[in-house]
Amino acid sequence: MLGQRVLPHDTVEVDGKQISAAQATVYIAFNKPRGITCTTEAHIEDNIISYINHPQRIFPVGRLDRASEGLIFLTSDGNIVNKILRAGNNHEKEYVVSVNKNITPEFIEQMSNGIPILDTVTAKCKVEKLGNTSFKIILTQGLNRQIRRMCNYLDYEVTRLRRIRIMNITLDGIKTGEWRYFTNEELAEVNRLVAHSVKTEEASLKK
Repeated sequence: MLGQRVLPHDTVEVDGKQISAAQATVYIAFNKPRGITCTTEAHIEDNIISYINHPQRIFPVGRLDRASEGLIFLTSDGNIVNKILRAGNNHEKEYVVSVNKNITPEFIEQMSNGIPILDTVTAKCKVEKLGNTSFKIILTQGLNRQIRRMCNYLDYEVTRLRRIRIMNITLDGIKTGEWRYFTNEELAEVNRLVAHSVKTEEASLKK
């Protein structure tokens, strides 16, 4: 089919002969452990690219702090990177967070309704208490160290931060330190979700 995307684990045949899909565009879901740095700079110790050691040139979509863990995408598709990272696209990212003291109703309310950090106020978001010192939060923003800064503003310290979902893809079935390719169904849904997103360059021209 014209324009059909091929994943690295697919078998491709042309006129009955199998050809290599090794250079197909790569889409990876990685469960990043603590201590891995989300950079493509090879000289930085414990960088994410060296850790995964994929034969193709890939790069992370966004980042997770070195002390944070959980789901991050890596791909060779620069177009989809720009679309996912575009702040105005409102793509959900879900986290489970532990803090150093008991969570109060006021904490949940303030986190949900916006916290002043980095010369702005965070957008309203969904926050749910999970335990005495843990909560779940769904963000559509990508401010630098956003959750940690939000908690610090309310005099809480993050002791563990784990991203468990980006859009339609979750950590389910991916052990810490392991990765897998997107399924065809997952990739189709990601493409649907970003179909009306504009790339960073296009958006900058509209400002």
